[in-house]
Amino acid sequence: MNHKTVSLADQVFERLENDILLGKYPRGSYLTEHALVEDLGVSRTPIRESLRRLEQEHIIEVSSRGILVLGVTLDDLADIYAMRLQLEPMVVARAAAVATDEEIAELRETLELQQYYVGRHDSDRIKFMDSKFHELLYRASHSTVFYDTLLPLHKKVQKFRKASVENESRADRSFAEHRAILSAIEARDADAAYAAMQAHVENAKMHIVK
Repeated sequence: MNHKTVSLADQVFERLENDILLGKYPRGSYLTEHALVEDLGVSRTPIRESLRRLEQEHIIEVSSRGILVLGVTLDDLADIYAMRLQLEPMVVARAAAVATDEEIAELRETLELQQYYVGRHDSDRIKFMDSKFHELLYRASHSTVFYDTLLPLHKKVQKFRKASVENESRADRSFAEHRAILSAIEARDADAAYAAMQAHVENAKMHIVK
């Protein structure tokens, strides 16, 4: 595991969560502590702590048969987008009113990098910048509740978003939608920000459903 300023247990949790949500461990498969210890090169203690957290988030289920991978189902996906459609427009409307100049500048820089990677057709970095843009939006609302609610939801759809950003036409449209959201925030226009985010989430949902 790479050295970070977070605990080893946090690193293991993040790695396992990403591996499950990106499909390395498919839904319906079973994990074992021994295999995870071998795969990640860590002791059982951080593995067990991470598995407890994953179970609390309903990403896995621990039973007498073993550790069952649940991942994210299509029904989960529909519920996640229903929640995002209600909450994210509210977040950006608030951000339009309260975001600092520094926060807006960081959003602008992230969007410029997203545009650069869209031009290079670099799907991994497009996805990273897309995630960072949304995380910065949540933070710019200055609401811990919104941030703590929406960030995990956004992470849970990353497997589907990876496929989405690999589609060049959708990657271009997503960038344009982000640009409209940021323009509304820069103009301090809460209504326009609300409408732009609503359209963005609806379009993302429709693309993934297809």
